[in-house]
Amino acid sequence: MTRAISLSDIRVASERIVGKVERTPTVLSQSLSDRVGHPVHLKLEHHQTTGAFKLRGASNAIAALRAEEKSRGVVAASTGNHGRALAHAVKLEGMRAVICMSRLVPQNKLDAIRRLGADIRIVGDSQDDAQQEVDRLVRQEGLIMLPPFDHPDIVAGQGTLGLEIMEQVPDAAAVLVPLSGGGLAAGVAAAVKGVSPSTRVIGISMARGAAMKASLDAGRPVQVEELPTLADSLGGGIGLENQLTFAMCRDLLDDVILLSEDEIAAGIRHAYEQEREIVEGAGAVGIGALLSGKASLSGPAVLILSGRNIDMDLHRRIVCGESFTMEVAA
Repeated sequence: MTRAISLSDIRVASERIVGKVERTPTVLSQSLSDRVGHPVHLKLEHHQTTGAFKLRGASNAIAALRAEEKSRGVVAASTGNHGRALAHAVKLEGMRAVICMSRLVPQNKLDAIRRLGADIRIVGDSQDDAQQEVDRLVRQEGLIMLPPFDHPDIVAGQGTLGLEIMEQVPDAAAVLVPLSGGGLAAGVAAAVKGVSPSTRVIGISMARGAAMKASLDAGRPVQVEELPTLADSLGGGIGLENQLTFAMCRDLLDDVILLSEDEIAAGIRHAYEQEREIVEGAGAVGIGALLSGKASLSGPAVLILSGRNIDMDLHRRIVCGESFTMEVAA
């Protein structure tokens, strides 16, 4: 198993990505602070260049490649945001990128990746199906695989967000982080705990197909059915051969909270109506956890608004009050 990412690894990544990513602001949410009785800060990572935190890991991983590896090009499976970040990072280097995605990835995310010049492959109905195409391209064409989460340079890059949080809100008692394959959660937790061991790090995911939560409950990586969800960026498995993020999430996360589709929608709606921010479902789960009462605070907290790449027609329906209790419209 790959060794866990350390605070020093994350500090190295922070130096590598200077000038390649934005240092995003953290702002106080007065509405949420008043609601829960403690200062609640929003880490506006959805203001990142590609609209999501994934650019941190992608930029660090590309910068760490040798010249010979860069010449071969890269390939990855993605639910959208990692593919967009990778496409952006390789375009700056003049490299080839192939992004493999399932049919569940929203059209707006496909279009954004295509505009950056990446080669897109749509394969199957799940992240696992897309990964099979990645494995084939690695074997047959020699491309370098840069997975969306289970890779040391990806995790270290995402961890730079945790460093920024602790610099901006050094008295944070809790950090609420979107949880999927665990790249963001593991990296942020390693950074936060490395700086402030007493700060709680809480992973937030959707109830529909939360692979990391199911794996943590089972004590090992397990497969789950991938289902449509408003938090589409959190979909997909963690890989049965997970080398890094499962163990880091198991060891570093203090809690994991699951949200219903209506609770995710409430987070999106609050972000728009009260904070004047447009976020996708994955970016709204921290807000949703507070609004639902599922996350309780004992002091200052930071919520990571991880991405903004939502289909705007869907966003309109959500802010207009459409219910998503039973199912997610296609």
